[in-house]
Amino acid sequence: MTNPHTLAEVRPWRAVSRRKSRKILVGNIAIGGDAPISVQTMTNTLTSDAKATLAQVERCVEAGADLVRVSAPDVASTMALKEITKFAQVPIIADIHFHYKRAIEAAQAGAACLRINPGNIGNAERVKEVITAAKDYGCAIRIGVNAGSLEPDLLEKYGEPCPEAMVESALSHAKILQDHDFHEFKISVKASDVFLTVAAYMALAEAIDCPLHLGVTEAGGTRIGSVKSSIGLGNLLWAGLGDTIRVSLSAEPEEEVKVGFDILKSLGLRSRGVNIISCPSCARQGFDVIRTVERLEKELAHIRAPISLSIIGCVVNGPGEALFTDLGFTGGGKGSGMIYVNGKTLAKIDNDEMIEKIVAMVEAKAEEMTASSN
Repeated sequence: MTNPHTLAEVRPWRAVSRRKSRKILVGNIAIGGDAPISVQTMTNTLTSDAKATLAQVERCVEAGADLVRVSAPDVASTMALKEITKFAQVPIIADIHFHYKRAIEAAQAGAACLRINPGNIGNAERVKEVITAAKDYGCAIRIGVNAGSLEPDLLEKYGEPCPEAMVESALSHAKILQDHDFHEFKISVKASDVFLTVAAYMALAEAIDCPLHLGVTEAGGTRIGSVKSSIGLGNLLWAGLGDTIRVSLSAEPEEEVKVGFDILKSLGLRSRGVNIISCPSCARQGFDVIRTVERLEKELAHIRAPISLSIIGCVVNGPGEALFTDLGFTGGGKGSGMIYVNGKTLAKIDNDEMIEKIVAMVEAKAEEMTASSN
């Protein structure tokens, strides 16, 4: 039987051909080139409260975050960065707006990357000082262009935020870095409008070979923000663009990480945790599919191994879906259903035993996969 985790290799129509970008390092995480697409998020605690920020970083790491960004708006925050970067389990990115000196302090405090916004960081001389600090302390830089904070001269030139204005902003600041022989940078061109975001990234990808940080900024709450991000990021990732992503939600940062991985998993670009394939349910269901999936999502949230699990209400599609998943359950009649392993029937069990049995099997499968990879 075909291994479901390598379907993209044997079915070319499922594979994404990624843009060949230059590889950089953010701490110990490679961005671009042939490196996996990394998932990042941003804390919402006061960075000056190192204890609270570290606790949130830890929760994000548990959810799978490869990188975490923190705001650095004042001296108290950059001072706290020393402790945060020392104890964080992943590289920390410092988010800089307006005050270029905060970028210099953040580099000195151990930040792995400095996010600077061309629209408010200041003139080329200030950027030069940031570049010097980045070189001295081994930081990468992200040029973070936002449609909502473009430079006044570009707004005057183009009349409104548009792809051309965003790309011009990004490239002009990339040139400053390149002119100072600094090449450890990535670029983002984000907007809250999905069409504007996608068009800007498409144009940028044609103009420069640096890694791209993808995101639809200010996307909204969990539901609508996830939808907008899935459409915007999904289009770009499917086209082969993107080397690191951040899903921007008005939600806890851990939720951003989960949605980010779900987007990548849907395109076969990353595998982490249990991928539950479940039906929407109908009158044919042999058990309560909706409530069952809700419980399984919660009880399997701690699993990191890439395991596929089908939960299907009846025999119309259940056996077929189970052919391509590691584990599966299909509802039958009279309060029982069938468990599948690698597409083959294992046993019939009662519905009231199903969740406990499936959780135990997934945990055992995860332990087996972890042991075999060590």
